[in-house]
Amino acid sequence: MKGIVFATFIEMVETKFSLAIADRIIQDADLPSGGSYTAVGTYNHREIIRLVAELHERTGIPVEDLIKTFGEYMFGQLVEMYPQFVERNKTAFDFLRQVDSYIHVEVRKLYPDAELPGFEYEAPEPRVLKMTYRSSRPFAILAEGLILGCIRHYGENISVERHDLTDGSGTAATFILTASE
Repeated sequence: MKGIVFATFIEMVETKFSLAIADRIIQDADLPSGGSYTAVGTYNHREIIRLVAELHERTGIPVEDLIKTFGEYMFGQLVEMYPQFVERNKTAFDFLRQVDSYIHVEVRKLYPDAELPGFEYEAPEPRVLKMTYRSSRPFAILAEGLILGCIRHYGENISVERHDLTDGSGTAATFILTASE
């Protein structure tokens, strides 16, 4: 997993909680990397799982809520760092349909060794987008947070349902997004 994800997570903890909590979770997680991440470095995804677990221990906030919050925060950071990703789309559905065909292509240009999840799309009815997420990593909840961050960015009224396609491992899920009139 690319270091930019880890750095963004630490930044979120510092912003939403405190620098002291960020330092404490890094120290207590006893990470192989020592908690020092470069944007272009590659790190084991288990480190972020340990950091989230430590944050849960400090705050009592459910792990799933922390991960979704991180996804929402990360979408906001992506908009700031790469505004070209969102400027070409007028709606959340337009943007989300471009994740594999445009966003991930551009991410691979920046980070050629990035291991990205895949999405399949269906539009079974007007105002409904069905996205199926598949990854080798257990981050369907993070994908949901990113989707929620996208919806918030575009200011639309869209509900999101997540349906796990695994035994709870979080490596595959279907998201059904329904836009209100």
